[in-house]
Amino acid sequence: MTETARPPSLMSRRFRGFLPVVVDFETGGFNCKTDALLEMAAVLLKMDDNGILSRDETVHCHVKPFAGANLEPAALQVTGIDPWHPLRFAIAEREALQHVFKPVREAMKAVDCTRAIMVAHNAHFDLGFLNEAIARTGVKRSPFHPFSVLDTATLCGVGYGQTVLAQAALAAGMTWDSSRAHSAIYDAELTADLFCAIVNRFKSLYDSAILSAPPATLQLQGTMP
Repeated sequence: MTETARPPSLMSRRFRGFLPVVVDFETGGFNCKTDALLEMAAVLLKMDDNGILSRDETVHCHVKPFAGANLEPAALQVTGIDPWHPLRFAIAEREALQHVFKPVREAMKAVDCTRAIMVAHNAHFDLGFLNEAIARTGVKRSPFHPFSVLDTATLCGVGYGQTVLAQAALAAGMTWDSSRAHSAIYDAELTADLFCAIVNRFKSLYDSAILSAPPATLQLQGTMP
């Protein structure tokens, strides 16, 4: 007797086989090729039986500057990071990537997704630092798509008429604590809440599109962006 295949999870169906993972990096400047990656936070998301998206686990680590990395004083002043402070308990880039990638892969498997897709505010900034760190360390099999992202600056512009993270949060009815801003955990979790709010806000539109889509369209959902 042939075993019936399990249908894809709601998360996998909602994002065409991709798992959105909300990311924020704190860095030693704006140049991903020369400036240090100093802090990483990745927020995993979950979806309930009604298709409502919400924040789940946060994975976080401080990162040691790579050999020869540039550290811009202005950037460090904004973030308040002392890269050499002994209580940062920072780890090397390669270890940091593996620390983040492992739970992302586990989350992908749990919801039948084939790849993770980065969600971030001005996402190509963070993606550039991620891809450069991967290239420097030689880490294989990144779970993240190498060039596609879901950018919350764009989504907040559409959903709330604001592209600055603080202003978008306020427009969405959330609080903004400037004393905690530019911490990777705080920024990533706030970005995750904004992303979930926008996805849930458009749920009825998505549901209508799925119900009215011809079968041939639905068969394309597993293709790459």
